[in-house]
Amino acid sequence: MKRHALFSVFLLSFTNFLVAENWPSWRGDLASSGETKETGLPLEWGREKNVKWRIDLPEPGNSTPVVWENKVFVTQPVTEDSTRNTLCIDRADGSILWQRGVVYKEEERTHRSNMYCSASPAVDDRGLVVSYGSAGLVSYDLEGNELWSRDLGAIDHTWGNSSSPVLYGDLVIHYHGPAVDGVLYGLDRKTGETVWEWHEPLWKPVGRTDGFQDREGEGVIGSFSTPILVNAGGRDELIMSFPLQLMGFDPLTGKQLWFSEGLNPLVYTSPVYDDGIVVAMGGYFGNSIGVKPGGNGDVTDSHRLWQEVRHNGGIGSGVAHDGKLYYQNSGGIAYCDDMKTGKTLWKARLPGAGKSWGSFVLSGNHVYTLSQAGDSVVFAASPEGLNVLAQSDLEEETNSSIAVSDGELFIRTHEGLWCIAKVTD
Repeated sequence: MKRHALFSVFLLSFTNFLVAENWPSWRGDLASSGETKETGLPLEWGREKNVKWRIDLPEPGNSTPVVWENKVFVTQPVTEDSTRNTLCIDRADGSILWQRGVVYKEEERTHRSNMYCSASPAVDDRGLVVSYGSAGLVSYDLEGNELWSRDLGAIDHTWGNSSSPVLYGDLVIHYHGPAVDGVLYGLDRKTGETVWEWHEPLWKPVGRTDGFQDREGEGVIGSFSTPILVNAGGRDELIMSFPLQLMGFDPLTGKQLWFSEGLNPLVYTSPVYDDGIVVAMGGYFGNSIGVKPGGNGDVTDSHRLWQEVRHNGGIGSGVAHDGKLYYQNSGGIAYCDDMKTGKTLWKARLPGAGKSWGSFVLSGNHVYTLSQAGDSVVFAASPEGLNVLAQSDLEEETNSSIAVSDGELFIRTHEGLWCIAKVTD
């Protein structure tokens, strides 16, 4: 009952900042759903259309902006001086209010397309928390004053890292991985001290069903997922996609509540929750599973509703609407699946460039997409088939996702940061 009441408090806070129209985390809300309650957003834009402002950024980066009231925050690497930074930007005109960062000169492996600082900050009225990967976790107040920092050790993975921190009451929850010694942390929000930690096991796949099945050895293993928070059976659950398993934790203590087998060894996306069902998807033609949260122990037989082997999931995460999951693979094919059964209701190639690392955003029944080439497609969330409502193009490459706040869209490209709004003459 205490935990249920606690979640209700945070759900109320979550509702309040939705009314305030912030976008405080990577996917916008406490449940990392990618959904905004705002409607009537711009459907079309371009380099000279519905652009409120645009600023240059010093070099490419993959993180998605977050927004709190009149401030926009985005992480930014600068290779020349070995820094990893956070920029605070005035949402009114795009001017930079402050810049803070850390110097990190140690070598850190990553994929050539996954730049440093790929994680998004998490922000609320107390400030923000930023993951700089191997360079540590840092908390700032809204004016840019450093509150605390933590050196959690190097993250060593051939494709780098991207998991974003999650704020939960007086805790910062963060997955420090992927790595053979990855750790899921619960840290004190005020001090950064460890409240709890869960150490990831050494995953040992037996055969591969995903895109690495024909490669020698074990191939690439690891999770780039950001955990989500849901309420199931009167308790809060922190749910995270790991290699091979979807897991549920008590967010206050870090105790593992349940796990379900069925994923493949490489995971990019975050879980998606709707109407009592969590869908987790593997990467590179990996496995997907649908699981009911709220269980205990091994729930593979009792709570796993379905498994699809060599499924369609890509790098970006999907959105849920009326029990249907909308998502795309990295090649630009969009899908609509039934979350209760895993059955694919339709698939269709998105017009334009298509290929994407970005995650979908849902506004009403409109799904917003963003491709690597910088073009966007808005389509209707309908199980009847792909119904394209609008297309736009910024003509700048991006691996980011769209952020939404107060009727405006914020899009980070490799060259700049854009504020899209309905601009009248």
